[in-house]
Amino acid sequence: MPDEQPSRMPRAESIEWIVLDLLVDADAQRPWSLEEVIREIGSPLAVTDALGGLHAAGLIHRTNDGFVFATRAAVRYHEIAEVAAHE
Repeated sequence: MPDEQPSRMPRAESIEWIVLDLLVDADAQRPWSLEEVIREIGSPLAVTDALGGLHAAGLIHRTNDGFVFATRAAVRYHEIAEVAAHE
């Protein structure tokens, strides 16, 4: 309906992209603790769901001590997407 207000909550895919973008940032590429990612994004539930989706897709690694980091494939895809976006 045209009179409906759009939801303020980003879609799950958007949160996944935001989290992945954080993890592949060349200036900050390192293992991130779950708490650090939550502080950056602001929503524990959204971060937990996003990390679960990214892990299931094979785009991030999770360590036993609570750290996450992007896979090499995710970093490379992000590089390719950045080049394509600027063409």
